[in-house]
Amino acid sequence: MWLPRTDRSLVGRWWWTIDRVTLFALMMLIVVGFVLTLAASPPVATRLNQDQFHFFRRQLVFLLPALVVVFAVSLAPLAGIRRLALAGLAAAFVLMVMTLFSGQEIKGAHRWLYMLGLSIQPSEFVKPCFAVVAGWLLAEARRGAFWLGYPIAALIWTAIIGVLFLQPDVGMAVVVTAVFGAQLFIAGLPMLLVGAALCLAVLGGAAAYSLLPHVASRVDRFLDPSGGGDNYQIERAMEAFQAGGLFGRGPGDGAVKSILPDAHTDFVFAVAGEEYGFAACLLILALFAFIVFRGLGRVLAESNLFVMLAGTGLITQFGLQAVINMGVNLRLMPTKGMTLPFISYGGSSLLALALGMGMLLALTRRRPRVGEAE
Repeated sequence: MWLPRTDRSLVGRWWWTIDRVTLFALMMLIVVGFVLTLAASPPVATRLNQDQFHFFRRQLVFLLPALVVVFAVSLAPLAGIRRLALAGLAAAFVLMVMTLFSGQEIKGAHRWLYMLGLSIQPSEFVKPCFAVVAGWLLAEARRGAFWLGYPIAALIWTAIIGVLFLQPDVGMAVVVTAVFGAQLFIAGLPMLLVGAALCLAVLGGAAAYSLLPHVASRVDRFLDPSGGGDNYQIERAMEAFQAGGLFGRGPGDGAVKSILPDAHTDFVFAVAGEEYGFAACLLILALFAFIVFRGLGRVLAESNLFVMLAGTGLITQFGLQAVINMGVNLRLMPTKGMTLPFISYGGSSLLALALGMGMLLALTRRRPRVGEAE
């Protein structure tokens, strides 16, 4: 795509103010996801008595809307991003509460709603919207324009965490808490309160371990893999990485996708390791690291506190989700059903990530300073 700098159309201004390098890196991740979904999903679909390209076609159905979301949201001004996040957070939170009463039960959790023929996970959309809303509230409180910003942000966080624990979805609660914690730290929360927040996080983890049997089981299996319990997927994933070696067994020649139930979602990184090798895994890791560090560099250089805080939250969410997924695949963390951004199969995850990255691109667009020509 090439447009002259003199083009003053909406698309022309967008092209010359957007962070095109980050946009290109995101497109590369989407291409990688396209290839790995095609590689990992056919055996899973066959085991479920579906056409072998069932999951691949469904992912394509969500891919075009996701690209449209990235583009459309990244066009929005800062005020538009705030309004979109507020409306999105309110709608997603209501739907998240509805999962407790009418949601689908999958593996003992109520996280999904079946609407319009699609299975939707509302909490995926809460993450980016909360990051922007919390960033706005903290920024307004920090500059003295709205002193209730801190307590209202904390109240929203408490409500979200409460519903997530009822679903239950401890992994998502950890991500939302990390986002809020990073924003509070950047906003200049006193160290005494930072310490208190860390203590609350530790107490919350202990409570989850004590009250939620599935959490205790996963932690125990992680700490003592030989102590019994179901470690089937983790063990097969580790075997896949070992079989892949440096350059992999070759496209389509992997075996792990034929035996792993979640090869196309939570363990797609293991499929990449077996078929394309350690080199491909490093490339995927480098793409995520590049997007995270470039995004942090841009938002932390901003003079607008709202942009800084909201952008930090969005990047923290994106990077932490990738770290958790890859860490689980490599047996560096307890198992957690969390997708690899833009790579794992999942319509809700893909659209929510598109929303979040569209917001990040909108927040980091170049804006003329006072007295500077646009």
